[in-house]
Amino acid sequence: MTDESTNQAESIDSAPSEGSVPRNDQGKTVKADPLPKRVLLVPFPKFVFMYPTLIISFIAALVLQIAGRQSVSPDDTLSVVMTGLFFIVLMINTFILVFDFPRATSLTLIAVCVSLVLGSWIAILAKPSLLPAIGSLLTTVRPVANASFFICITLGMMLLYGAIMIKVRFDYWELSNNELLHHHGFLSDLKRYPAPNLRVDKEINDVFEYMLLGAGRLILHPATEKRAIVLDNILHVSQKEKQLTRMLGSIKVQINPNSSE
Repeated sequence: MTDESTNQAESIDSAPSEGSVPRNDQGKTVKADPLPKRVLLVPFPKFVFMYPTLIISFIAALVLQIAGRQSVSPDDTLSVVMTGLFFIVLMINTFILVFDFPRATSLTLIAVCVSLVLGSWIAILAKPSLLPAIGSLLTTVRPVANASFFICITLGMMLLYGAIMIKVRFDYWELSNNELLHHHGFLSDLKRYPAPNLRVDKEINDVFEYMLLGAGRLILHPATEKRAIVLDNILHVSQKEKQLTRMLGSIKVQINPNSSE
Protein backbone atom coordinates (compact mmCIF):
# COMPACT_ATOMS: atom_id res chain seq x y z
CA MET A 1 0.00 0.00 0.00
CA THR A 2 1.38 3.41 -0.97
CA ASP A 3 1.75 6.33 1.42
CA GLU A 4 -1.11 8.15 -0.30
CA SER A 5 -3.45 5.21 0.22
CA THR A 6 -2.36 4.97 3.85
CA ASN A 7 -3.11 8.67 4.43
CA GLN A 8 -6.53 8.29 2.80
CA ALA A 9 -7.33 5.29 4.98
CA GLU A 10 -6.25 7.15 8.13
CA SER A 11 -8.37 10.16 7.20
CA ILE A 12 -11.40 7.94 6.61
CA ASP A 13 -10.92 6.16 9.93
CA SER A 14 -10.51 9.44 11.82
CA ALA A 15 -13.52 11.12 10.23
CA PRO A 16 -16.51 11.33 12.56
CA SER A 17 -19.46 9.20 11.58
CA GLU A 18 -22.86 10.70 10.86
CA GLY A 19 -24.83 11.32 14.01
CA SER A 20 -21.76 11.01 16.25
CA VAL A 21 -21.62 13.03 19.44
CA PRO A 22 -19.09 15.92 19.31
CA ARG A 23 -16.19 15.52 21.71
CA ASN A 24 -13.28 17.69 22.78
CA ASP A 25 -9.58 16.84 22.85
CA GLN A 26 -9.94 14.98 26.17
CA GLY A 27 -12.68 12.76 24.76
CA LYS A 28 -15.43 14.35 26.81
CA THR A 29 -18.82 15.00 25.29
CA VAL A 30 -19.33 18.58 24.15
CA LYS A 31 -22.85 19.94 24.23
CA ALA A 32 -23.66 21.50 20.87
CA ASP A 33 -25.15 24.97 20.82
CA PRO A 34 -28.91 24.84 20.16
CA LEU A 35 -30.04 26.07 16.80
CA PRO A 36 -31.65 29.52 17.19
CA LYS A 37 -35.35 29.63 16.35
CA ARG A 38 -35.03 33.11 14.88
CA VAL A 39 -32.38 35.74 14.22
CA LEU A 40 -33.12 39.44 14.56
CA LEU A 41 -31.19 41.89 12.39
CA VAL A 42 -31.53 45.48 13.60
CA PRO A 43 -29.84 48.29 11.63
CA PHE A 44 -28.90 51.07 14.06
CA PRO A 45 -28.11 54.71 13.27
CA LYS A 46 -24.49 55.77 13.68
CA PHE A 47 -25.33 57.74 16.82
CA VAL A 48 -25.10 54.52 18.85
CA PHE A 49 -21.30 54.78 18.56
CA MET A 50 -21.36 58.00 20.60
CA TYR A 51 -21.59 56.11 23.90
CA PRO A 52 -17.96 56.97 24.92
CA THR A 53 -18.99 60.64 24.87
CA LEU A 54 -22.05 59.83 26.98
CA ILE A 55 -19.89 57.98 29.50
CA ILE A 56 -17.32 60.77 29.89
CA SER A 57 -20.12 63.35 30.11
CA PHE A 58 -21.80 61.38 32.89
CA ILE A 59 -18.49 61.03 34.76
CA ALA A 60 -17.75 64.75 34.43
CA ALA A 61 -21.25 65.66 35.62
CA LEU A 62 -20.92 63.33 38.60
CA VAL A 63 -17.45 64.56 39.60
CA LEU A 64 -18.28 68.26 39.28
CA GLN A 65 -21.64 67.84 41.01
CA ILE A 66 -20.02 66.11 43.98
CA ALA A 67 -17.28 68.76 44.06
CA GLY A 68 -19.94 71.51 43.97
CA ARG A 69 -18.66 73.11 40.75
CA GLN A 70 -21.83 74.99 39.77
CA SER A 71 -19.99 78.28 39.31
CA VAL A 72 -16.59 77.79 37.64
CA SER A 73 -13.78 79.89 36.14
CA PRO A 74 -10.71 79.17 33.97
CA ASP A 75 -8.65 79.09 37.18
CA ASP A 76 -10.55 76.02 38.44
CA THR A 77 -8.19 73.16 37.56
CA LEU A 78 -10.70 70.36 38.16
CA SER A 79 -13.31 71.88 35.87
CA VAL A 80 -10.71 72.57 33.18
CA VAL A 81 -9.41 68.99 33.31
CA MET A 82 -12.89 67.41 33.08
CA THR A 83 -13.91 69.77 30.28
CA GLY A 84 -10.70 69.04 28.38
CA LEU A 85 -11.24 65.28 28.70
CA PHE A 86 -14.80 65.67 27.48
CA PHE A 87 -13.74 67.60 24.37
CA ILE A 88 -10.94 65.12 23.56
CA VAL A 89 -13.32 62.14 23.72
CA LEU A 90 -15.97 64.08 21.79
CA MET A 91 -13.56 64.96 18.97
CA ILE A 92 -12.22 61.40 18.68
CA ASN A 93 -15.74 59.97 18.78
CA THR A 94 -16.98 62.39 16.12
CA PHE A 95 -13.92 61.70 13.98
CA ILE A 96 -14.75 57.98 14.01
CA LEU A 97 -18.36 58.74 13.10
CA VAL A 98 -17.60 61.08 10.20
CA PHE A 99 -14.96 58.95 8.47
CA ASP A 100 -14.82 55.25 7.63
CA PHE A 101 -11.64 53.38 8.48
CA PRO A 102 -11.24 50.10 6.60
CA ARG A 103 -8.32 47.86 7.49
CA ALA A 104 -5.84 49.48 5.08
CA THR A 105 -6.85 53.01 6.06
CA SER A 106 -6.58 52.15 9.76
CA LEU A 107 -3.04 50.86 9.30
CA THR A 108 -2.17 54.03 7.40
CA LEU A 109 -3.64 56.20 10.17
CA ILE A 110 -1.67 54.31 12.83
CA ALA A 111 1.52 54.72 10.79
CA VAL A 112 0.88 58.46 10.44
CA CYS A 113 0.26 58.86 14.19
CA VAL A 114 3.45 56.96 15.02
CA SER A 115 5.40 59.10 12.56
CA LEU A 116 4.04 62.30 14.10
CA VAL A 117 4.94 61.15 17.62
CA LEU A 118 8.44 60.15 16.59
CA GLY A 119 8.88 63.37 14.60
CA SER A 120 7.79 65.46 17.59
CA TRP A 121 10.17 63.57 19.85
CA ILE A 122 13.08 64.16 17.47
CA ALA A 123 12.17 67.87 17.14
CA ILE A 124 12.10 68.27 20.93
CA LEU A 125 15.48 66.52 21.23
CA ALA A 126 16.95 68.75 18.55
CA LYS A 127 15.47 71.92 20.07
CA PRO A 128 14.78 71.56 23.80
CA SER A 129 13.27 75.04 24.03
CA LEU A 130 10.40 73.89 21.80
CA LEU A 131 8.70 71.88 24.57
CA PRO A 132 8.37 74.79 27.05
CA ALA A 133 7.01 76.97 24.24
CA ILE A 134 4.36 74.41 23.36
CA GLY A 135 3.54 73.93 27.06
CA SER A 136 3.06 77.66 27.63
CA LEU A 137 0.85 77.85 24.54
CA LEU A 138 -1.35 75.00 25.71
CA THR A 139 -1.72 76.44 29.21
CA THR A 140 -3.37 79.54 27.72
CA VAL A 141 -6.21 77.36 26.38
CA ARG A 142 -8.42 76.56 29.38
CA PRO A 143 -11.92 75.43 28.34
CA VAL A 144 -14.27 75.23 31.28
CA ALA A 145 -17.84 74.06 31.91
CA ASN A 146 -19.83 73.54 35.09
CA ALA A 147 -21.77 70.52 36.33
CA SER A 148 -25.07 71.78 34.86
CA PHE A 149 -23.57 71.75 31.36
CA PHE A 150 -22.55 68.10 31.59
CA ILE A 151 -25.88 67.14 33.20
CA CYS A 152 -27.73 68.68 30.24
CA ILE A 153 -25.44 66.89 27.75
CA THR A 154 -25.94 63.57 29.53
CA LEU A 155 -29.73 63.89 29.71
CA GLY A 156 -29.94 65.00 26.08
CA MET A 157 -27.91 62.05 24.83
CA MET A 158 -29.90 59.63 27.00
CA LEU A 159 -33.12 60.94 25.44
CA LEU A 160 -31.67 60.38 21.97
CA TYR A 161 -30.67 56.82 22.88
CA GLY A 162 -34.19 56.24 24.19
CA ALA A 163 -35.64 57.50 20.88
CA ILE A 164 -33.33 55.14 18.98
CA MET A 165 -34.47 52.16 21.07
CA ILE A 166 -38.09 53.03 20.23
CA LYS A 167 -37.33 53.53 16.53
CA VAL A 168 -35.60 50.19 15.98
CA ARG A 169 -38.62 48.36 17.40
CA PHE A 170 -40.54 49.47 14.29
CA ASP A 171 -37.86 48.70 11.69
CA TYR A 172 -35.99 45.40 11.86
CA TRP A 173 -35.44 42.15 9.97
CA GLU A 174 -36.10 38.62 11.15
CA LEU A 175 -35.07 35.23 9.82
CA SER A 176 -37.55 32.61 11.01
CA ASN A 177 -39.42 29.57 9.67
CA ASN A 178 -37.55 29.56 6.34
CA GLU A 179 -38.60 33.16 5.72
CA LEU A 180 -36.87 36.51 5.83
CA LEU A 181 -39.30 39.03 7.31
CA HIS A 182 -39.04 42.82 7.25
CA HIS A 183 -41.01 44.48 10.04
CA HIS A 184 -41.44 48.21 9.43
CA GLY A 185 -43.85 51.01 10.22
CA PHE A 186 -45.86 51.90 13.29
CA LEU A 187 -48.64 49.54 12.19
CA SER A 188 -46.21 46.60 11.95
CA ASP A 189 -46.20 46.31 8.17
CA LEU A 190 -44.61 43.05 7.05
CA LYS A 191 -42.78 42.02 3.89
CA ARG A 192 -41.77 38.40 3.32
CA TYR A 193 -38.86 36.94 1.37
CA PRO A 194 -38.14 33.21 0.92
CA ALA A 195 -35.14 32.13 2.99
CA PRO A 196 -34.02 29.08 0.95
CA ASN A 197 -31.03 29.89 -1.28
CA LEU A 198 -30.52 33.13 0.65
CA ARG A 199 -26.90 34.27 0.40
CA VAL A 200 -25.33 36.38 3.15
CA ASP A 201 -22.21 38.55 2.86
CA LYS A 202 -20.48 40.33 5.74
CA GLU A 203 -18.39 43.49 5.46
CA ILE A 204 -16.38 45.36 8.10
CA ASN A 205 -16.29 48.89 6.73
CA ASP A 206 -14.93 50.58 9.84
CA VAL A 207 -12.41 48.95 12.17
CA PHE A 208 -13.11 51.40 15.01
CA GLU A 209 -16.88 50.87 14.86
CA TYR A 210 -16.22 47.14 14.96
CA MET A 211 -14.04 47.67 18.03
CA LEU A 212 -16.72 49.77 19.77
CA LEU A 213 -19.78 47.56 19.24
CA GLY A 214 -18.71 44.76 16.89
CA ALA A 215 -20.69 46.52 14.15
CA GLY A 216 -20.58 45.82 10.44
CA ARG A 217 -22.64 45.45 7.29
CA LEU A 218 -24.71 42.47 6.20
CA ILE A 219 -25.70 42.08 2.56
CA LEU A 220 -28.60 39.70 1.95
CA HIS A 221 -29.27 38.22 -1.49
CA PRO A 222 -32.76 36.64 -1.63
CA ALA A 223 -33.28 34.29 -4.56
CA THR A 224 -36.44 36.11 -5.70
CA GLU A 225 -34.98 39.62 -5.58
CA LYS A 226 -32.77 41.23 -8.20
CA ARG A 227 -31.40 43.83 -5.79
CA ALA A 228 -29.47 42.96 -2.66
CA ILE A 229 -30.66 44.05 0.80
CA VAL A 230 -27.98 46.09 2.55
CA LEU A 231 -28.18 46.36 6.35
CA ASP A 232 -25.69 48.80 7.88
CA ASN A 233 -24.56 49.11 11.49
CA ILE A 234 -25.59 45.62 12.60
CA LEU A 235 -24.26 45.19 16.13
CA HIS A 236 -22.20 42.05 16.88
CA VAL A 237 -22.22 41.31 13.16
CA SER A 238 -19.91 38.28 13.36
CA GLN A 239 -22.22 36.54 15.83
CA LYS A 240 -25.25 37.37 13.68
CA GLU A 241 -23.52 36.00 10.59
CA LYS A 242 -22.76 32.71 12.36
CA GLN A 243 -26.38 32.38 13.48
CA LEU A 244 -27.63 33.09 9.94
CA THR A 245 -25.20 30.57 8.47
CA ARG A 246 -26.32 27.88 10.92
CA MET A 247 -30.01 28.50 10.25
CA LEU A 248 -29.61 28.63 6.48
CA GLY A 249 -27.34 25.56 6.45
CA SER A 250 -29.53 23.39 8.65
CA ILE A 251 -31.64 20.70 6.98
CA LYS A 252 -34.65 19.36 8.85
CA VAL A 253 -35.43 15.73 8.06
CA GLN A 254 -38.63 14.12 9.32
CA ILE A 255 -38.72 10.32 9.44
CA ASN A 256 -42.00 8.46 9.35
CA PRO A 257 -41.88 5.88 12.18
CA ASN A 258 -44.36 3.62 10.30
CA SER A 259 -42.23 3.38 7.19
CA SER A 260 -40.49 0.09 6.55
CA GLU A 261 -36.78 -0.24 5.79
